[in-house]
Amino acid sequence: MTLLGTRPPIWRRLLVPANVTLAQLHDVLQVAMGWQECHLHEFTAGGRQFGRPDPEDRFMGMPPVEDERRVRLSSVLNRTGAKAIYTYDFGDSWEHSILLEKRLPAAPTIAYPICTGGQLACPPEDCGSIPGFYDLLEALRDPTQEQHQELRDWVGDDYDPEEFSIEAVNRILTRLLPRRTKTPSKRAVAGKTTTI
Repeated sequence: MTLLGTRPPIWRRLLVPANVTLAQLHDVLQVAMGWQECHLHEFTAGGRQFGRPDPEDRFMGMPPVEDERRVRLSSVLNRTGAKAIYTYDFGDSWEHSILLEKRLPAAPTIAYPICTGGQLACPPEDCGSIPGFYDLLEALRDPTQEQHQELRDWVGDDYDPEEFSIEAVNRILTRLLPRRTKTPSKRAVAGKTTTI
């Protein structure tokens, strides 16, 4: 998964069960990126939209949204190379490209979901999309900039745009979905995992 518009790219590599729902995948993506689940989101793939349907949308002429709680990842990204867009925060419009790199047999000794790679911290919530993020980084780097101290106070002294910890992400992921143990059932062993 790559946050579009970032240079160098902010990305994460994940192994997730192929049968997770898109709602469960949303939870995984929030943790992997470091978002705080403060805003709405949706998935788009193959001309279809997935999220939390709002009955009012049809009265307002909005396109239909399929219920992400009922759609499995394997039915949306069903072949290697398949792509989807995950949009988080319709105000800032953080668009993430999701690419199915490969499908693997589930390893009986690995607990899923798991993050296996990544680069850079995600932008702070509500910083103004990609342009606002890069303006923020510029102000944080330059102590002579007018808004430097105000923005430093806003993001906190511990925010480091260069920092990404796989270990920290995986500690949180351990609490999300049912995970494999070292003595899995036959059904669990026969499952598939998806690398995105």
